[in-house]
Amino acid sequence: MIGKMLGNRYEILEQIGNGGMSTVYKAKCHLLDRYVAIKVLKEDLTNDEDFVKKFRKESQAAASLSHPNIVNIYDVGYENIDGKDIHYIVMEYINGKTLKEIIKEKGKLNESEALNYSIQIAEALKHAHKNHIIHRDIKPHNIMITQDNIVKVTDFGIARAVTSSTITTTSNVLGSVYYFSPEQARGGYTDEKSDIYSLGIVMYEMLTGRVPFNGDTPIGVALKHVQDDIVPPIEENPNISPAFNKIILKCVQKKQVDRYQNVDELLLDLNNLKRNFNQLNSKILEDETMDMTKLIPPVNENLSSKNNNALTPNNYNNKNNSKKKTNIVAILAAFLIASLLFVGYLQLRNNQAANDLIITPNLVGKTEEEANRLAEEMGFEIEVIERVQSAEFEEGIIISQNVDEGVRIRKGFPIGIVVSLGFDNVEVPNLINKSISEAERLLKEAGLRIGNNIEYEFHDEIPIDYVISQSIEPYSVVTPNTRVDLVISKGPKDAEVIMIQLVGENINKAITDIRNLGLEVGEIKYEPSDNYQANIVTDQSHSPGSTIKKGTTIDLVVSSGQPVTPPTNPENPNEPEEPGNQEFSIKLTVTPFADKDETEITILRKQDGSSMTVYTGKHKPAEGSFDVTVFGKKGAVFEVYYDGIFQYSQSIEG
Repeated sequence: MIGKMLGNRYEILEQIGNGGMSTVYKAKCHLLDRYVAIKVLKEDLTNDEDFVKKFRKESQAAASLSHPNIVNIYDVGYENIDGKDIHYIVMEYINGKTLKEIIKEKGKLNESEALNYSIQIAEALKHAHKNHIIHRDIKPHNIMITQDNIVKVTDFGIARAVTSSTITTTSNVLGSVYYFSPEQARGGYTDEKSDIYSLGIVMYEMLTGRVPFNGDTPIGVALKHVQDDIVPPIEENPNISPAFNKIILKCVQKKQVDRYQNVDELLLDLNNLKRNFNQLNSKILEDETMDMTKLIPPVNENLSSKNNNALTPNNYNNKNNSKKKTNIVAILAAFLIASLLFVGYLQLRNNQAANDLIITPNLVGKTEEEANRLAEEMGFEIEVIERVQSAEFEEGIIISQNVDEGVRIRKGFPIGIVVSLGFDNVEVPNLINKSISEAERLLKEAGLRIGNNIEYEFHDEIPIDYVISQSIEPYSVVTPNTRVDLVISKGPKDAEVIMIQLVGENINKAITDIRNLGLEVGEIKYEPSDNYQANIVTDQSHSPGSTIKKGTTIDLVVSSGQPVTPPTNPENPNEPEEPGNQEFSIKLTVTPFADKDETEITILRKQDGSSMTVYTGKHKPAEGSFDVTVFGKKGAVFEVYYDGIFQYSQSIEG
């Protein structure tokens, strides 16, 4: 896959990961000029049509998630390369490690680290669950940790698409069984509480360095989840606090009803623990329940008569029956009184609780003093969790709160806040003569970001892919997260290369070959062809074997498929049939930017679940508006981009 182009825009650079269901590559998006991560599904999964359909549907649903602790999904695509079906997901590129790698390196994490990661994972699940998406495969392998210790949960699309059939046919996928909930192991109904169980196992592993259940076979491990009790993590690691131990054990209860019922409940206890509260919310609930279910003392049954010695047999029986009736009535009366008292207690408690409830206000953006005044007026407490540097918020401004706005809380309940310390300016590193990958690393270490405007120029002395200049002078002092634009070398312009044969190649390979020679991809024009299949190069602007300078623009003509003549109806030769795969032409009007020397115009076609570039070319303002003819089936959608910026779309109506 290295060097191949997917979707005519994603160039595969290197392999960065390999799992049971997919291989992960680092790639360059040439349309938006940024690095991305691409997950390519394993071949044994692409042969399962049901899986592929479900995978595409679930990946598109997961792409709707937007949260700082969830890896963004940019695109889902399909290619056929060398006769093989390639299904892939384009995602946010994370420069970091998996949680599994971190656990292996450290053996076990300290409680502060584990708690920090657990809260972020729970926040990601909370967002997904609110959008009705269950992950179903939470494990350390699917959790990325950035260099800034930010959690990024990934694989929402793949995890939801996985079925029992894929688990039994893909041996590597069986690693997930160590984190399965009992209901997943039984093949039962899964819900939000299944993700909570898996997160409990992940927390267990973070704090102990091992999973709670091991076995010789995956089936054996699954059965242990169903049948065996978990050894409390505090017995494996005595340094764990009793409170964290209780949280984990509540997450990994065998019955779903015994676990936290939603992630909000779990987050409440995790955040309480972070604020060093010894008493957890769930424990408080248990204590209240115990208070309300105390046993009623037994009724005194000593009802004997003073004249027992004078009783005849008949009188004895009558008296005995009378005593039994009296006992039953007394018991019923006591039960009725106790029930009334209990109902009254509940009513009184509920009324009192209703009067004690307040609605959490929004504190983000307020000063610490404003929040304290509001807390005093409404009757809740303010607890500062931490103070952090922030380029977005001035000093003393609240960045976040641990109880969402609108949530009902009791009076006196503490709301944790994170307060900004402002920010310290940072120094811009010297990036000149550094490779583009090293420049990106230096910027991240300095707390800065690579710019959106990366330009490429020829240079006689600076090697290809090394920095020629930067938009902000080295050693300048700027605010954190400032973007630095770069100019990258394309190598010497006067160097010459020998043109190769491109006719007969797939367009994606031809584009890669052109760039590998140090040449520029020029206009790509699609035309029907009698001799070549769709997406095969039929003509090139420079002949094979000719000597040309680096940087020369190469124009290509590519086959859009064989010309289609509408078939006729045999019963009525004058009436054309409805052709299922007939292609139609459509003209799209484009206009180069008037305020730029040159505009790169790109047209993407989305058809049959995949996208491909059907036109690309650089045009000057003097050319004015002109039409580009493209081809596609009914229902095809064409998107027009100027310099990577979306302009409009047009479809062939069905």
